[in-house]
Amino acid sequence: MKNIYGLTLSDMEEYFVSIGSKKFHAKQLFDWLYIKRISEFSEASNLSKDLLNKVSEDFSCSKLKIVDIQKDEDVRKYLFELEDGEHIEAVLMLHDFGNSVCVSSQVGCNMGCKFCESGRRKKVRNLEVYEMVLQILMIEEEFGNRISHVVVMGIGEPFDNYDNVMKFFTILNDPFGLAIGARHLTVSTCGVVPKIKEFAKFPLQVNLAISLHAPNNEIRDKIMPINHAYPLEVLMPALKEYYQKTNRRLTFEYVLLEGVNDSEECAKQLAELVKGMNCYINLIPYNETHNIEFKRTKIVQIMRFYDILKKNKLTVTIRKEFGGKISAACGQLRSKKEEL
Repeated sequence: MKNIYGLTLSDMEEYFVSIGSKKFHAKQLFDWLYIKRISEFSEASNLSKDLLNKVSEDFSCSKLKIVDIQKDEDVRKYLFELEDGEHIEAVLMLHDFGNSVCVSSQVGCNMGCKFCESGRRKKVRNLEVYEMVLQILMIEEEFGNRISHVVVMGIGEPFDNYDNVMKFFTILNDPFGLAIGARHLTVSTCGVVPKIKEFAKFPLQVNLAISLHAPNNEIRDKIMPINHAYPLEVLMPALKEYYQKTNRRLTFEYVLLEGVNDSEECAKQLAELVKGMNCYINLIPYNETHNIEFKRTKIVQIMRFYDILKKNKLTVTIRKEFGGKISAACGQLRSKKEEL
């Protein structure tokens, strides 16, 4: 049985028409699901009992199971159990600009980035649309406050689950759904070029972030297998083409790894690589895990790297660190659970 939270508004309108009902019932049910937050279809009091019985025959409205919550200052990490017993995680981060959630898009990941805990455990399957939507709904319920920003940067490569992720964004952005503005939504990819080109045609103004992490092919080949398929001379023109079509600023994510990609020469190469692009660079201090040998760059070297980029007139930030005490690195909490 399908889960109702996997349907966009247009999907639901088509469903009601297909069963001989009225199209407007979709907006009524969306209101009950996303505004009033019912837990049973029978609570939708302005829909007939017969209609609700039919809906309940065709769909479930079951939720995910929260099996663990770890908390630190300004951050909560949630471990969810799915219906098939698999586990995913999401992170709530409290910023001065709002409440942001980083959601997972897959159970595991096949991209194999050497520094990433998620990539250490291979992909089991894609998440369904409802499994992504419910991460947001259940965090809002537990946290007791509205989520204003969503990033798809958790476990998985979102563009390896492209269609489901786009439907997820459609539900989040829908004014009858979660009504989160498109510019408060961000998707991150390690560089799946064909999907970057397809994403340029997506009608919503969702932000695109690129997990870059290296300024040249030599380093990127060593730490990111995706670079063998789509090296920088393929990736960067695709990103320029994306900007020309969308006029949306790009974000480059850059995890600093001690002795790997954090030298002053790397900073100069990075500045040259993105020269002339409308972008900003998000430098990320590495969150070490006990399973992976990479070490975090010392703060003095992070600042040297930052200063070189600034001198090259680039917009650059150093990501605020969240949850160093609570297994906040992507995939850590799931790995601990799965390896018990």
